[in-house]
Amino acid sequence: MNIRPFREIIRRKTKEINVGHVKVGGDNPISVQSMTNTITKNVKETVNQIQRIEQEGADIVRVSCPDQDSTKALKDIIKHTSLPIVADIHFHYKRAIEAAESGAACLRINPGNIGDRNKIKEIISAAKNNNCAIRIGVNAGSLEKDLLEKYREPCPEALVESALRNIGIIEDLDFYEFKVSVKSSDVFLSIEAYKQLSKVTHYPLHLGITEAGTFLPGSIKSSIGFGSLLLNGIGDTIRVSLSDDPVEEIKVGNEILKSLNLRNRGVKIISCPSCARQAFDVIKTVKELENRLAHIKTPISLSIIGCVVNGPGEAAQTDIGITGGGKGNNMLYLNGIESKKISSDDMISKVVKLVEEKAEEIEKDQ
Repeated sequence: MNIRPFREIIRRKTKEINVGHVKVGGDNPISVQSMTNTITKNVKETVNQIQRIEQEGADIVRVSCPDQDSTKALKDIIKHTSLPIVADIHFHYKRAIEAAESGAACLRINPGNIGDRNKIKEIISAAKNNNCAIRIGVNAGSLEKDLLEKYREPCPEALVESALRNIGIIEDLDFYEFKVSVKSSDVFLSIEAYKQLSKVTHYPLHLGITEAGTFLPGSIKSSIGFGSLLLNGIGDTIRVSLSDDPVEEIKVGNEILKSLNLRNRGVKIISCPSCARQAFDVIKTVKELENRLAHIKTPISLSIIGCVVNGPGEAAQTDIGITGGGKGNNMLYLNGIESKKISSDDMISKVVKLVEEKAEEIEKDQ
């Protein structure tokens, strides 16, 4: 059931680039990415983590390449995933060249950190020869010394000036397949930097609140930062940075986009916080449904409301709905229409079956 959103976000038009088979910018969907936290040269562990990230719904994954063993390992890693790999490079230009030659779809670099222009030229040449995109990664924690001296501290103007400087370096080398990020751990600094940058460049922007923290505070900070920017049409790729399992980053990233109607993937559950009126254990039910429906990738809306106060209204807006009733009998709604009563005892299994059947039906019609 497609309910028209109250507000549709008008996205900023940016240049389209290719990160492997994923198109970024232009009219393409906002992509969600994460980054591995394994030792890259441990191919088995890195591949296992990438596969879990991919299963959760990632579009792109970044892999750190601090040494030659890591860039060599990329060849084997890339064989075991369909996700485009972004090689994370910081200072050593040879690592960037090796990563491009090993099959990376994108290089994350800060040209200012690379330093020597001839080294940057070699990186760009390797990127061109290997059909490799670039992400210019500007970070408040690693700004160029002259910009820190000029502005005295990291600020939006410093991040934007660094980004424009690095854009100019790459454009002068006749290369235009890149996206840009201006990250900070400070939400307000990040928001303002991205807003300023969006006004002076047409390149796709990768959003991030860097070093956001553990799961709960990091998710909240990222939601505030991304939400503010995405509502204004700014952002082409996102990465939620958490001190946690990278799979959790993908979960949060997808939920942020789903909440803004910018992505439709999997089951979207609308549930009440529960109260004394609930006719069944809402919290326990929703947690179990989330686990048992995690394999569904087809966009389906599901409402689980514990009583009849808001239940019928929410159920009218979803594909499948449950409203709590008396004596363990709850009302089932299909496509917004009251269907039949089902008992609390077998409600979860019946809902799972209905969602799976609905997913199959949608997939056949596509």
